[in-house]
Amino acid sequence: MTGTLVNTGAIIVGSSIGLLIKKALPERYETIYFQAVGLFTLLLGVKMSLDISSPLLVVLSLVLGGFAGVWLRLSEKVDRLGEYVKTKTGSKNDRFTEGLTTGFLLFCMGSMTIVGCIEEGFGKTSDLLLTKSIMDFFSSIMLASALGIGILFSSVAVLLFQGGITLFVSVAGRDIPAEIISEITVTGGIILIGLSLILLKIKQIEIINMLPALLFICLFVWMKLLWGG
Repeated sequence: MTGTLVNTGAIIVGSSIGLLIKKALPERYETIYFQAVGLFTLLLGVKMSLDISSPLLVVLSLVLGGFAGVWLRLSEKVDRLGEYVKTKTGSKNDRFTEGLTTGFLLFCMGSMTIVGCIEEGFGKTSDLLLTKSIMDFFSSIMLASALGIGILFSSVAVLLFQGGITLFVSVAGRDIPAEIISEITVTGGIILIGLSLILLKIKQIEIINMLPALLFICLFVWMKLLWGG
């Protein structure tokens, strides 16, 4: 898990630098900053979702994933967790939960995360996650300077998410089909498009409730391959 640990450390260091910058950043710059980040997130999400090969399975995964998220009250639980951590740390940042959610989605929804964790899980190489660490380092500086300490705490979610994938792959002991990786990336891209709408203040979407879609798309594509579809 070298790559994941380095990645987590890079986010922590980058976020810490961003928090220092935040103190010197005039508030009038925040609006244009979020517009820039929102547009970039939109572009990234569209780019990731263009390689879709099983649109019906992706739509079904998003719908069922959304239903599961609502049933599990994921969004409410994340909000309560954010408020709990915010209270315990004495943070006065009104955008703590937004930062936590945004950081996790931006750092974890890309194909580099999935492929990198799989490669590391099989003991092949950590190069992809190490490269991602450099990118996340600079991204976390900018994000933390605008969204605050929530970005720093998103490093915990990154550690659990990436570490979980790496450990699962190492235990499973077999290659994961490229089709599954591709459709996970597409689904993650659509979720990022939803996040961009929030950042641009176009539409408030319960994006956290859609995260179970990532599990559903894995299941559906695996079933499709199993049945020779």
